[in-house]
Amino acid sequence: MKIDSHQHFWRYRAEDFPWISAGMPVLRQDRMPADVLPALAAAGVGAVLAVQARSEPAETDFLLDLAARHPQICGVVGWVDVKADDLDEQLARWQGQPLKGLRHILQDEPDVAAWVADAAVNRGLGSLQRRGLCWDVLVHAHQLDAVVAFCARHDGHQLVLDHLGKPALRRWAAEPALSRVWRQDLQRLAALPHLACKLSGLVTEADFPAGLGAGFEAQLFACFDHALEAFGAQRLMYGSDWPVCELAAPLASVHGGAQRWAQSRLSAAEQQAFWAGNALRCYGLQAPPTVEGIR
Repeated sequence: MKIDSHQHFWRYRAEDFPWISAGMPVLRQDRMPADVLPALAAAGVGAVLAVQARSEPAETDFLLDLAARHPQICGVVGWVDVKADDLDEQLARWQGQPLKGLRHILQDEPDVAAWVADAAVNRGLGSLQRRGLCWDVLVHAHQLDAVVAFCARHDGHQLVLDHLGKPALRRWAAEPALSRVWRQDLQRLAALPHLACKLSGLVTEADFPAGLGAGFEAQLFACFDHALEAFGAQRLMYGSDWPVCELAAPLASVHGGAQRWAQSRLSAAEQQAFWAGNALRCYGLQAPPTVEGIR
């Protein structure tokens, strides 16, 4: 059983996706569940978690509608304004649907520390956790320090760190101190037992316009190794970050790298946890259909 814990889908309109720049033509088009089915089947991935890519209420409804029509989507991480006065009413409207978590594109906030200190944000996170909804933490490596206390405070349910905290891989060679700080901050977050981590998104933290480069897989494995040491095998999960990964590599390459790492580092039981068990537990997912069922 394999679950991809991090995929995005959209109908592309430039005004909805300001983070997709002119230099990302592969993303400036519709990317829908049918587009990724052949790659999922080839990798033996039976289900995916659909994760928000727009910070607007319509995003959650859009992803839930896709989940209702595409059996490979076993859960949704949507978006809601956690500061909203009517937050509980909005969440109640989605009850009974496969909404398993929520996310905010925190990495784009001009002041991450101020955002996580906001009383309305913290009140909203409490409401989400009481409903058993996960919260995905999306920040760059230089912002990790700003979210440690926030993550520690919200221990009523699972939190999930996206993309290993987005280490600045393309700057490590020139600024080796960045690697050391990232490792230290990741260990601080891993000390929180309610926080899991997705091994996802690293291919685009390299210099993606120039491709992955000859030594990238060794660097990728070193990051995964540090995450394994920090979090342990029971709090790591696979994610492709499709279609964003295609800025640097196709899903087949991302999956292949993760598979080579897992087979060389993890026991059989740990591999089951990495590929599916941890996502099932953290997000409260139902067991996915078989790959043949998706076809």
